[in-house]
Amino acid sequence: MNRIVVLISGRGSNLGALLDAGLPVVAVFSNRPNVAGLELAQSHGVPTRVIDHRAFDGREAFDGVLADAIDAYTPDLVVLAGFLRVLTGAFVQRFAGRLLNIHPSLLPAFPGLNTHRRALEAGVKIHGCTVHFVTEALDHGPIVAQAAVPVLSGDTESLLAARVLAEEHRILPAAVRWFLEGRLRIEQDAVHLTPPPPLETSPLLNPMPA
Repeated sequence: MNRIVVLISGRGSNLGALLDAGLPVVAVFSNRPNVAGLELAQSHGVPTRVIDHRAFDGREAFDGVLADAIDAYTPDLVVLAGFLRVLTGAFVQRFAGRLLNIHPSLLPAFPGLNTHRRALEAGVKIHGCTVHFVTEALDHGPIVAQAAVPVLSGDTESLLAARVLAEEHRILPAAVRWFLEGRLRIEQDAVHLTPPPPLETSPLLNPMPA
């Protein structure tokens, strides 16, 4: 049986999308106590643990404890679902090839934080979200899937964020399922889905979830 560990820092809405999709989440870790995502996991009978980064003297110490705790569940895949920590190279290397992140922009545009505000300030007409493999380069790993939304006249950060979040809830479970089915292959930093999606794939969702 496949096993997924999910890392969160807040409300856990993308965690909820994974659970609603029936994906095999075996544990949820948060670097922050008392966040809504922990209650959500517990309501589905999923074990949770808080490893507060503020209790550690530096990233290396925190990442080492977190990595050991994750490995105790022998996961096939680790998913960063709103996990607001920059991971060290040692952590990324430990889980290389089985570490996915969901990011609220069409990478490589707007890596890092405050993506919706920055998209509005830049005047872009299309915004969206990206699922990618995590590498040591922040928000620049091989891209698995992206979904786009139009930026509308009168948009605010919250309005734009809500539309993007709805797409995050679509593409993250699809990407995780493809990984577990062994359909993702990385060649020269590009991800290929096999078998490929149908030719009628939507231009706003690439690849289209099967």
